[in-house]
Amino acid sequence: MSLGDRLPLTEEQKMLRDMVRDFAQNKIKPIAAEIDETERFPEEIFAEMGELGLMGIPYPEEYGGAGMDYTSYALAVEEVAKVCGSTALGLAAHISLGCGPIYLFGSEAQKKKYLPDLCAGKHMGGFGLTEPQAGSDAGATKTTCMDMGDHYLLNGTKVYCTNGSYSKTYVVSALTEKGKGTRGISCFIVERDWDGFAVGKKERKLGVRGSDTVVLHFNDVKVPKENLLGKPGEGFKQMLITLDGGRISIGAMALGLAEGAYLETLKYVTGRKAFDQRIADFQATQFKIADMLVNIEAARHMIFDAARKKDDGEDFSQEAAMAKLFASEVGAKVTSQAIQLHGGYGYVREYPVERMFRDNKLTEIGEGTSEIQRLVIARGILKEWDKVGA
Repeated sequence: MSLGDRLPLTEEQKMLRDMVRDFAQNKIKPIAAEIDETERFPEEIFAEMGELGLMGIPYPEEYGGAGMDYTSYALAVEEVAKVCGSTALGLAAHISLGCGPIYLFGSEAQKKKYLPDLCAGKHMGGFGLTEPQAGSDAGATKTTCMDMGDHYLLNGTKVYCTNGSYSKTYVVSALTEKGKGTRGISCFIVERDWDGFAVGKKERKLGVRGSDTVVLHFNDVKVPKENLLGKPGEGFKQMLITLDGGRISIGAMALGLAEGAYLETLKYVTGRKAFDQRIADFQATQFKIADMLVNIEAARHMIFDAARKKDDGEDFSQEAAMAKLFASEVGAKVTSQAIQLHGGYGYVREYPVERMFRDNKLTEIGEGTSEIQRLVIARGILKEWDKVGA
C-alpha cells in the first residue's frame, strides 16, 4: 500500500522516493530488529547509502552532493524510518547536523575540504551542541575555545552526539568570549584524530538503539584558525538555523515511524480473527485505523509544506516547528494505537510496532523538545501579532 501519493512530487522526487523505498524494504527492514536488539550501528548500510548518493541529497554536486532539494531529503528519511528509526536518525543527523552547518556557514575552502567525503558517505558527520548542563538552554554552554593567537584551544564536554563514534568531522559550539551570553558562542569544525579529542561512553537508550549516541571530550584540542565556522560570536545563531532545517527531517522520521506502524497494523487486523470475524471488521478497529490515517496525512502535509518553503527560500522556521511538533506527537499516538490493536502481540519484540513506539519518543525530544517547539511557535505568533496589530 502506497502512502503519500497525494503529494505533488516531481518525477525526480518520485524516482528518489521509490529507490529509497526499495532499498529500505529490501536491505534495511530484514535487519532492523537485529540492529535494535544488538544496539549495532549498521556501517554497511550507511556505506551502501553513500554509494547510492543518499548521504548528501540536498547539497550541490560541486561539493559531492546529489544536487537535489530538501523535499527529496525528507522523502528519503521518511522511507527509511518506515522500517528502522535508528538508521533514519543516523541519516538525518549526518545530513542536517553533520553537513548542514558547513554548507550553510562554511567558507568555500571549508566546503571543498570537508563536504565531498561527507556527501559521499566516506566520512560520517557529527554535531556537538548539547552539554551535561546545557540541553534546551543551549546558551548555557560551558565548553570553551579560546583564541591563543595562531590557533584556538578547545576544552569541554558534549553529550548526546549522534554518529559520534563513527564520525571523522564534527561541528562543535563553544564559548569564545565569556560574559556576552549567546553572542559569545562560536562554532568550529573539529577533526576526530586531533590530539586531546576523545570519544567517551556510548549511551544505552530506550529507542533508536542502533543509532550511535556518545559523549565527546575535548582536552586542550588545538583548532586551526581556519576551522572557525563563519565569524566569532555567530555560533548560537548558526545552531538555531541548523536546527530549523533539522526539525523537518525529524518530523519526516516521525512520519515514517507512524506509517510503518500503521501498515504493520493493517496487515495484522486484516489477517487475524476474533469472534469469527476479522479484527478489521469491528467498528472500534475501523475508527482507530481511520484516525491513524487522518493524522498521518495531516502530518505529511505540514512537513512537506515546511520543506517546500525551505526549498523556495522562504522563511520556514515557524512551519518547521509546527510540523515537527505535530508529526512527533502523531507518531506517539499512532504507534501507541498500533500496539493496542495488536493486543498482547504488540507488546512483544516479535512484532515491530513496539520498536517503532520506542523509537518515536526521540522525535519528541531531538532537535528541540515539544515544549521548545511550542515556545518557538508562540513567539512567532506574538511577533506577527505585534507587527500587524488587532
